Amino acid sequence: MTGDIQKKIEGLREKIRDHDYRYYVLSQPVISDKEFDGLMRQLTELEDANPEYRSPDSPTVRVGGGLLAGFPTVRHRQPMRSLDNTYSFGELKAWEARVHKVLKAGEPVEFVVEHKIDGLSANLTYEKGRLVIGATRGDGSTGEDVTANIKTIRAIPLALRANGASPERIEIRGEVYMDNKDFEAVNEEKRARGEELFVNPRNAAAGSLKLLDTRIVAERRLNFFAHSLGEYRGTNIASQWDYLAKLREWGVRVNPYSRRCRNLGEVKAYWDEWLAQRDSLTYDIDGIVVKVNDFAQQKKLGTTLKSPRWAVAFKFPARQATTTVVKITANVGRTGVITPTAQLEPVECGGVTIRNATLHNYNEIKRLGIREGDRVLIERAGDVIPKVVKVVEHRGKKALAPPKVCPVCGTDVVKEKEADVAYRCINPSCPAQLERGLLHFASRTAMDIEGMGQSAVEQLVRLRLVRTFADIYKLTAEDLAKLELFKEKKADNLLAAIRQSKSRPLSKLVYALGIRHVGEKAAYVLARHFKNLDALAKAKREDFDAIYEIGPVIAASVKAYFALPSTQTLIEEFKARGLTFTEPDAAAAPGKFSGKTVVFTGELSGFSRFRAEELVRNQAGTTSSSVSKKTDFVVAGLNPGSKFDKAKKLGIRIIDEKQFLKMLEER
Repeated sequence: MTGDIQKKIEGLREKIRDHDYRYYVLSQPVISDKEFDGLMRQLTELEDANPEYRSPDSPTVRVGGGLLAGFPTVRHRQPMRSLDNTYSFGELKAWEARVHKVLKAGEPVEFVVEHKIDGLSANLTYEKGRLVIGATRGDGSTGEDVTANIKTIRAIPLALRANGASPERIEIRGEVYMDNKDFEAVNEEKRARGEELFVNPRNAAAGSLKLLDTRIVAERRLNFFAHSLGEYRGTNIASQWDYLAKLREWGVRVNPYSRRCRNLGEVKAYWDEWLAQRDSLTYDIDGIVVKVNDFAQQKKLGTTLKSPRWAVAFKFPARQATTTVVKITANVGRTGVITPTAQLEPVECGGVTIRNATLHNYNEIKRLGIREGDRVLIERAGDVIPKVVKVVEHRGKKALAPPKVCPVCGTDVVKEKEADVAYRCINPSCPAQLERGLLHFASRTAMDIEGMGQSAVEQLVRLRLVRTFADIYKLTAEDLAKLELFKEKKADNLLAAIRQSKSRPLSKLVYALGIRHVGEKAAYVLARHFKNLDALAKAKREDFDAIYEIGPVIAASVKAYFALPSTQTLIEEFKARGLTFTEPDAAAAPGKFSGKTVVFTGELSGFSRFRAEELVRNQAGTTSSSVSKKTDFVVAGLNPGSKFDKAKKLGIRIIDEKQFLKMLEER
């Protein structure tokens, strides 16, 4: 029995070391963070119960990781320890109880909470205000000297803004990360070259920071938030909150959402807030970090060999998990595109049970080499269907070929061009296309027909009550009475919503039609230019050339759509039903932004760029995609670009998102 326990401990150590190597050195993880933490917990519990088998090289007493060849090493003056993780409020309260146990009875404790950004830890050493070393965490005691690469990150100052009061020496620690849009761009380039894709932004940041070509590193647009303090001399800092304020004074980037909390209840409220809002951010977070604010208290609490006792990570539910592909099916979208989907053995991920994951297209199936029966890593981001990131273990035998006929209607499947990745069903009356098209037509951003959701649409199509978009406007109370769970009041409400939708402006109708390549912004631009649907339907190629925002792809798609006999019939039916075919003049009525020209730059957290521009237009303002002397003010979100710099140079007023919202709310 004793030998079995020892073997189990050694087996867990080897397994964890292997996962450490894959995660930190190869940047190719094969299990989720939560699964890894589960292995660490098992090992910790076994070692605690059997202290005779403790080992100085166990993963439980050191920070995992390894050093890549190609960079000189640098020793950290203070170890860079990793954080312990908690996954429930109960575990967090147990951590707080341990904190109070070390401090004096009744001693008040204040906390600072910050986003736990999924990136790569870095240690920046400044001497007399100048950056001299930028290093990775490495094994916690020794890291890689990646100073040349660190200097390519524009968020990291080469010199502190200290007005002559720079610390003699300071180690500023933080997270190097990649914004989601930059991660997608890097992977798109790798996909085009046929290279293996990065699993997530964290791996992309880690892989980029350790490249030996600084030019490529600079192109990757890495970012940085400072959050911790190493050794320092020549300055007085009393708390974490003071330290964050000092960093701002020195021109070092810190996360704007950090907060000081008086108790654990406020910490939990912060966790709840960002669990709900995490998808509004431009970067990935997998939880929050909770720190005892007072540095004197931090010193009393001390550290273990692996982690500080005064800080802990309060993690969100895992968004990655491993499972098995049971079957690969083909789904037909509203434009006829056939998307392969993996049916999975149910697995908990991101707080929900996942049974399906998208495979995007058949080129992606080929690239992943995925087959039914394979073990895969899945990732859930936001409320969208999860995706398969990679195959962890090949178990399937038979490769999957693209379908030759539509799985719903049996019509031939084609690729419009050889270079296209999409296979399409060419039958415009395909029931699957009609269902998804109706859902889009009735959506809030299109015709906004409240009550026409998934269940109602499925029944309307199945009962053949609706065969085109125009049929929506022929529905009667008797028709709706045939639907399950549709009582009189519900039917009346839907019919009222359908009547109201007739008055939606042309831009909403054009977007609702689901024309390929025509999104909200393009629909608005087309509606504003042509003024009415008849003019748009009869437009020639040269008419589109005069519109700056409309390129040849959109123009060709719009012309092809309105050339279809079915479209011409649809328009006539819409006319007969009294739909609005015109776009109102946005400046007809006075509003809060009357006579003002507004430019947006950077990432907005509360709404999309188009939505923000629409809010300005609804208040009689004008939006522009470029800054000029005629610009009245610029709204700057996170990571603003060249428009921000140009506005500063021209002396144009710059406001943030909160100020913009306040202007909207003012009477």
